Amino acid sequence: MPKRSTSDREPTLTLRRKLKRALAGGHPWVYRDALDGTVPRPGTTVRIEDERGRFVARGLAEEGPIAVRVLCTRDEPIDGALIARRVASACALRDQVVPADTNAYRLINGEGDRLPGLVCDVYGAYATVSLDGAASTALRGRWLDALRGPLAERGVDSVLVRSGRRPNRTVEQAWGDAPPKALHITEHGMTLVVDLLHGQKTGLFLDHRPARRRARELSVHGGRVLDLYSYVGGFSAAAGLGGASDVTTVDIAAPAIEMARQTWAANGLPAAHHRPVASDVPEFLQQASRSRERFDLIIADPPSFAPNAGAVRGALRAYDKLHRACLELLAPGGWLLAATCSSHVDAATFDRAFADAAGKAGRVMQVVSRWGAPPDHPRLAAFPEGDYLAVIVARSLD
Repeated sequence: MPKRSTSDREPTLTLRRKLKRALAGGHPWVYRDALDGTVPRPGTTVRIEDERGRFVARGLAEEGPIAVRVLCTRDEPIDGALIARRVASACALRDQVVPADTNAYRLINGEGDRLPGLVCDVYGAYATVSLDGAASTALRGRWLDALRGPLAERGVDSVLVRSGRRPNRTVEQAWGDAPPKALHITEHGMTLVVDLLHGQKTGLFLDHRPARRRARELSVHGGRVLDLYSYVGGFSAAAGLGGASDVTTVDIAAPAIEMARQTWAANGLPAAHHRPVASDVPEFLQQASRSRERFDLIIADPPSFAPNAGAVRGALRAYDKLHRACLELLAPGGWLLAATCSSHVDAATFDRAFADAAGKAGRVMQVVSRWGAPPDHPRLAAFPEGDYLAVIVARSLD
């Protein structure tokens, strides 16, 4: 038996299921019903053994169905040195994959960087740290200590920490000055206006950087563009910069529409080419149908329709309704960029749902490209549950 690197008093749990291979491959979660033993308080370092007492993994005790968030599969301590190595590895990846004309990106992607429960997004001179779960929250100080130096090297001198989930989410200033309410960042040379304190996610949906760039490319020949569930209008501004002659931006939240106006103006785009609409998307689509409006490019990127596995059936009905309504408004030869951000609706399921909607709408759609999260949002090979984003770009062949 290998010599233990930590005290014999370290809390130990025993696998009751054959999960050694999955854990060895990097799967970051062990569920409570897969273990024997008493799970200690969240954030406590625990050792996982097989039925013969051999070391399998070490991680952090968690509350809820996930009992342990795994950090290492070698018999080594979870200490500052380990965390520093993981942070350095994550930084090295971003140095390779973040575009030179972009200063907003994901630096740490939780499980994808073997730092489960920890997310860190950079927005120019500011960063947001998000803590998911009680285990990650318990290690708040250790995470921040490990990030301070690497963030400073990247020119970040202000850090916000987000804990919990809506409606109980808290946002605290860890160090530095608070960000402005309307922070300007750069993405592929485009200016986006974000609110790090009150905005959704950590301020911006950074994972849609490739999609916004694609929307810009699809607008080079002009035409009318409809940006649904627009949030701060990143797709809208991208389309405007691409050459769209008319862009309609729709979101139910008035503050988001105001940010979309600011984003449009910050890129020097003419106000006359932009129609911002604060409206519920289904209501807008109904009105646009009655008015017989047509668009050359439609972006349909709704919030997650499936927050859990039990909601998948209803989510698929919602996607079907949304996509059929969009296809009704799509001009001949037009483009539809459709996305789902739910890990419970995988890419294959989303593809089938999209095809079904096209068939019901009587539209022949040519799928030109599809993708998931960008390289600064990596996931482990052993953790397909980490896939959550699916994007389809399709052209009408009518």
